[in-house]
Amino acid sequence: MDRIARAFRRPEKRAALIPFLTAGDPSFDASFALFREVIAAGADLVEIGIPYSDPLADGPVIQAASLRSLRAGFSLPKAFELTAALRRDTEAGLVLFTYVNPLFQYTPERFFRDAKAAGADGVIVPDLPVEESDPVRAVADRYGVALIPLIAPTSGEERVARVCAAARGFVYCVSSLGVTGERAHVSARVRELVAMARRYTSLPLCVGFGVSAPDHVQSIAEYADGVIVGSALIRRLERAMADWPEDEAAWAEAVRSFVRELNFPLLRQAGM
Repeated sequence: MDRIARAFRRPEKRAALIPFLTAGDPSFDASFALFREVIAAGADLVEIGIPYSDPLADGPVIQAASLRSLRAGFSLPKAFELTAALRRDTEAGLVLFTYVNPLFQYTPERFFRDAKAAGADGVIVPDLPVEESDPVRAVADRYGVALIPLIAPTSGEERVARVCAAARGFVYCVSSLGVTGERAHVSARVRELVAMARRYTSLPLCVGFGVSAPDHVQSIAEYADGVIVGSALIRRLERAMADWPEDEAAWAEAVRSFVRELNFPLLRQAGM
């Protein structure tokens, strides 16, 4: 959890940049190389999406990435293998993103044990309600892995307070209703959601879902502590794979350049 806290204390930036990629997409080795690229390009934390056949919170772009990964033979234990390989190269925060079903199929005890051993700092489970999260959080706490919750624009103040009280690492503030995916604009309501959450926690507050462009990052950084970008980054990867099917260097360049684009307004706001 210390690495998560450090990601929000970097003096050269106001907000942390948190890219999301799907583990194993399009293959284990290519995925590992792409995660290394986003870290080298300026990511403060990285979300490692564990592919799942029924990703309820994800839109078509991340669903397609999960399908490519699963078709290539990726499985949940390989997510820990990938995390461990990344941890050997970096001290950046590594956060796993999974769903309740695979978590419980694997069992929380085994999942958080393996996550800790691999060097993961946190876990996001978008379909785990706060009302049912206490037993899972107890296991996560025992292994020193942050169970990071989500709040949505529809969350009332009582629920926001409850979620924030149970939060570890940071709070994921969902910017829009529906599934993940690129949006032309980030809803103004998320600023109100972040302001409400600040009344109930001192943990960092990060905004994701629909964040698609550098101007989104710039506006969110004015009031949030972190910005999460997933579908837009994977879309860049998809285009590169379509244009250069066998050129992994071109895939890496597409990912690297987009992360740098997203990072630029954060550095500029800090006067760098």
